[in-house]
Amino acid sequence: MNKYQIRNSLLLLLTATIWGVAFVAQSVGMDYVGPFTFLCVRSVIGGLVLIPYILLTQRADQAKMTRNRTEEEEKKEKKTLILGGCLCGTALCVASLFQQFGILYTTVGKAGFITAFYIIIVPVAGLLFGRRCGLNVWLGVALAVAGLYFLCITETLYLKQGDVLVFICAIFFSVQIMLVDHFAPKVDCVKMACIQFFVCGILSGVGMFIWEQPAVVDILAAWQPILYAGILSSGVGYTLQIVGQKGLNPTVASLIMSLESVISVLAGLILLRQSLSGRETLGCVLMFAAIVLAQLPRKQAKAEA
Repeated sequence: MNKYQIRNSLLLLLTATIWGVAFVAQSVGMDYVGPFTFLCVRSVIGGLVLIPYILLTQRADQAKMTRNRTEEEEKKEKKTLILGGCLCGTALCVASLFQQFGILYTTVGKAGFITAFYIIIVPVAGLLFGRRCGLNVWLGVALAVAGLYFLCITETLYLKQGDVLVFICAIFFSVQIMLVDHFAPKVDCVKMACIQFFVCGILSGVGMFIWEQPAVVDILAAWQPILYAGILSSGVGYTLQIVGQKGLNPTVASLIMSLESVISVLAGLILLRQSLSGRETLGCVLMFAAIVLAQLPRKQAKAEA
């Protein structure tokens, strides 16, 4: 693994940390507003946070593009940027809403376990597009699933309405990860993230006005969790995801990001003073082992190097 891949892996680890702590913010925020309202406001904030950075770097980017690219290439990249942002934003919106509604009908532990099934869905979906994974990656997936089971499942596993909703959420999160893997190398990552958030905010905003009754008082009452979810989880977290996935196998990326389940347990331990059982500790150990195993280079890669 080269320095570039190590840096991106660390960015995804930071992303998982931010998302793990966001489970606390998400849980608290839902005490004041509905799923559509929470997702709409946090997504719009996430997009707004990125605008200053885009404006500051736009001149340098334009000068670079003028020197190295033709006008047709610039138009093509803009179309790819808009398409990628819209597709990723739609997938993110659908996944987040299914997760939000699913949590209302199932336990948080089961929701976390089922959501993390994207670490299985991503490599399986990758096979359909000709991607191959080494044995170490598949062993890492198996370890991660076992770790998530010990970490999250504390009662008999059976599917209810909420479980089905969260499983659909995992499918769409897998779609979002694959879309990011496809578009990120072709466009400006921060701009695509910005478009993604505004698309997600618009789509969830439509649902907010149709099925909910948003009140400014309720939104202001939940300002702390909303700002954390909007600025850090959305604006910073998903942008780091897009940047960090560049040059990484999407299966490895999904394994690293699945550490948000471990971080969420630690966040509950520290912020909510929840106890960590021996079973949950074993789950954390298995999850970290899965990440390390998935990062090990294959023999073929060593030979080529």
